[in-house]
Amino acid sequence: MKKSGAGDTVIIKKYANRRLYNTETSSYITLDHLAAMTREGREFKVVDAKTDEDITHNVLTQIIMEEESRGQTMLPVNFLRQLIAMYGDSMQAMVPGYLEAAMEGLRRNQAQFKSAVEGAFAHSPFAEIAKRNMAMFEAATSAFKPGGAGAASASSKDAEIAALKAELQSLQAKIDKLG
Repeated sequence: MKKSGAGDTVIIKKYANRRLYNTETSSYITLDHLAAMTREGREFKVVDAKTDEDITHNVLTQIIMEEESRGQTMLPVNFLRQLIAMYGDSMQAMVPGYLEAAMEGLRRNQAQFKSAVEGAFAHSPFAEIAKRNMAMFEAATSAFKPGGAGAASASSKDAEIAALKAELQSLQAKIDKLG
């Protein structure tokens, strides 16, 4: 996620009626808007409108809960149990830094994997297959990238899958002819 300067941080006010107000656009927004801002790399701070208390952590946790409840679970039950068990443990203070480093490593590995796959297939007859596979890999990992999940509708995804299957069959036929 790109880092913004302090002046670029958008202030979101949360009112007692649970409405969120974006002070940059002077409009009310939803948690989905905040999730999109996060995927875009926009820095924001959520404050209680009455007390001015920073409640960003609580709101981000709420966004994760909503994403998980939509069936796009990313957090395995065993991981959640282990995380809960760490609360109150002597290692609790180390967990946030460890999780941040692990997530950064995942993002870095994703970029290296993409680069390696693109380089390996750049001049082979399988270049088109590699490009399609990369597109599917990127779609699967879009939750970690700006402009992430939710961009395409189910019908366009079905059409894309059908096109990929047709392309794969065509390439398989060409390979069979070569063999």
